[in-house]
Amino acid sequence: MNYYSDHFSKLIGELSKLPGIGAKTAARLAFHILEMPLEQAEELAGSILEAKKNIKYCRTCFTITDEEECPICRSPLRDHSTIMVVETTRDLAAYEKTGRYEGVYHVLQGAISPMQGIGPSDIRLKELVERLRGDVKEVIIATNSSLEGETTAMYISKLVKPAGIKVSRIASGVPVGGDLECIDEVTLLRALEGRTEI
Repeated sequence: MNYYSDHFSKLIGELSKLPGIGAKTAARLAFHILEMPLEQAEELAGSILEAKKNIKYCRTCFTITDEEECPICRSPLRDHSTIMVVETTRDLAAYEKTGRYEGVYHVLQGAISPMQGIGPSDIRLKELVERLRGDVKEVIIATNSSLEGETTAMYISKLVKPAGIKVSRIASGVPVGGDLECIDEVTLLRALEGRTEI
């Protein structure tokens, strides 16, 4: 038996499709949205639509941006000869929070995972190789310490080393199986500073 109106049930159903949101949390969020002033609900809906329509990938590093190139890639203050390779934009944001990394990034948009049918051609590796034709001195591999992250790191190392570019991997201050976005800034900073060449 449906306790709610069709519109409210649809709202709960749509919210429950979000990652990490179960039926109870979706209902709680739906009630919160219903109790918002109309203007605030319209602002929320509008910001979702605007983000969906206007956000795209940076043409250089493939993080999300609303311009052709992200602010990090455009900045003359960043060291463009050092590229940190991360799996997602959330990982990039985690390193930016440390305030200590001065290079640029390359966002793979995933990791190699044969079990899920994700191969090297399904992530942004070809674009990384293109970037290596520039004046690049070091590639820091900062993929997650998971099986997929380690597989991706080894694959990247084999791609980059023949070009004579230094390849390093973040130190193991990051726990195995841990996602970078969930780790505190101090641990991330120690992992970055303790990186080793691979």
